[in-house]
Amino acid sequence: MVNKNPAVFLDRDGVINRSILINGTPTAPNLLEDIDILSGVRECITRLNMSNYIVVVITNQPDVARGIVTKNQIDIINGAICDLVGIKHTYICYHDESDNCSCRKPKPGNIFKAASDLNIDLGKSYMIGDRWRDINAGQQAGCKCFFINYQYPEIAPKKPYVEVKSLKDAVNLILAGE
Repeated sequence: MVNKNPAVFLDRDGVINRSILINGTPTAPNLLEDIDILSGVRECITRLNMSNYIVVVITNQPDVARGIVTKNQIDIINGAICDLVGIKHTYICYHDESDNCSCRKPKPGNIFKAASDLNIDLGKSYMIGDRWRDINAGQQAGCKCFFINYQYPEIAPKKPYVEVKSLKDAVNLILAGE
C-alpha cells in the first residue's frame, strides 16, 4: 500500500494575494499589476513544503464564465502568483454558480481531484480560506479548516473550523500539530 501525503489546500484571493474590495465584497484581481501578495506568504509556503505538505491552490474564478476575463488571463495571473510564492499545484473552477458544476466551491470536486491526482490523504489535510465557500468545501472533503475572517458582508461558515487572522497564523498551528 502506498502512503498518502498530507496537503494544505489554499484559497487564492484573500489567502495568498489581497482581494480587491468593491463595496466591501472581495473580488479577484484581473490584471497582473493588481496582484498584491500578502505579507509572509512565500515564507509560509516554504515552511509547508519543507515539512512535506503538498500545497495546492483551490480557486473559483467565475469572472471567466461571466465574460469579464478570459481563461488565458486567469491562467497568466495564477501562474504569476504561484511563481511568486513557490506553489506548484493549482486547481481552478472557471464556472459560475448557475453552472452547478462539481468543481466550484462550496462543492469539493477540485479538492477530490487534487487528492486523486497527487495521492493526498484528505484526513491528514487542511483547507485555509477566507470565505464560507472555502470552509464548506474543505469540510465536505474531510479536511480540518482554518478561516481567515475579514468580516466580509456575507454569511459566515458553519463550524467546525479554527478562526485565524492570517495564513501565517494557520501555518503556525498546522506545523505545531494543531
